[in-house]
Amino acid sequence: MKVIPTALKGVVLIQPRVFADSRGYFMETWHQGKYRDNGIDISFSQTNLSRSTAGVLRGLHYQWPQPQAKLVQVLQGSVFDVAVDIRPGSPNYLKWVGVELSAQNHHQLFIPEGFAHGFITLSDTALLAYACSREYSPEADASIAWNDPQIAIDWPIKPTSLSDKDTEAPKISDLQLANLPEFYG
Repeated sequence: MKVIPTALKGVVLIQPRVFADSRGYFMETWHQGKYRDNGIDISFSQTNLSRSTAGVLRGLHYQWPQPQAKLVQVLQGSVFDVAVDIRPGSPNYLKWVGVELSAQNHHQLFIPEGFAHGFITLSDTALLAYACSREYSPEADASIAWNDPQIAIDWPIKPTSLSDKDTEAPKISDLQLANLPEFYG
C-alpha cells in the first residue's frame, strides 16, 4: 500500500495494493499492523455504509466532544470527498483537502479526529464504506455549512440534494469555540 500525505497534517490518501486478474481483484481494506506501520495507529469501533444518488452532498459533519477519526472508501461509483481542519489554533485551521474516491481507483482517505467530513456524489449512485474510531453519539453530532465562505470549498459540481440538517447547518463563525475540537499541537 502507498500512503500519500495531503496538505493537512494527518489526513492521508491511501492507495491499497490491488491484486487483479481475469477473475476480478482482491485487496485489503484494513490491516491494523500495516496501517500502524504507516502512521495510522487507531482502532475502529463502528463501520457504516452510505448510499447516495448523483449530486447528493452530505456534510460537513463532525463529533465533539467525542471526536471520530474516519477511514473512507467508495465501493460503488465515485465521490469528491473532503476533510476540513476545524481545530482553532491549528496552523491549518479552516483549510480543506478534497480527493476523488471511486470504486475504480480503490483509494481511501484517512481523516483524523478534529476534522469535519463531507462528500458530493459524482456518479449516478455511490456506496461509501467508512470506519469510525468512536461510535456515533447523537449528543456530540454537529455540522458546519457545506458552503461556508470562510472555508470556501471548491466543490466540483453544484449539489442537487441536501438533508434539512445540512441545509440548516451553521457557519463556523456562528459556533462557539467550546463546540469545536481542540488542537493539541
